[in-house]
Amino acid sequence: METPLDWGTFMQVDMRVGKIIRVEVFKEARNPSYVITVDFGPDLGMKKTSAQVTQRYETDALLGKNVVAVVNFPPKQIGPMMSEFLLLGAMDTTHGTAVLEVPSDIPLGTRIG
Repeated sequence: METPLDWGTFMQVDMRVGKIIRVEVFKEARNPSYVITVDFGPDLGMKKTSAQVTQRYETDALLGKNVVAVVNFPPKQIGPMMSEFLLLGAMDTTHGTAVLEVPSDIPLGTRIG
């Protein structure tokens, strides 16, 4: 069993809703990946990350999706790019990771809790 997580620790994880606005093949990545740009609304703006979701999605299938991401990790260098957030997904080893989605009427930047 995993160690229980207290509420205060959970609330330190800043998860927000964002909309995928650009998806590019990450040619320099060791494993097949995309560079994904997400709009988190006026307070957080645009941020980039890389994601290994190529098994499940073509680039066009991701565009416009409202997704969930952790936005308060420190930036991380991944090859030639700086990842600015963690895109959350269900890690399905058979069909590939599925990004967590929310309805399109949820405002960008909305906190998940």
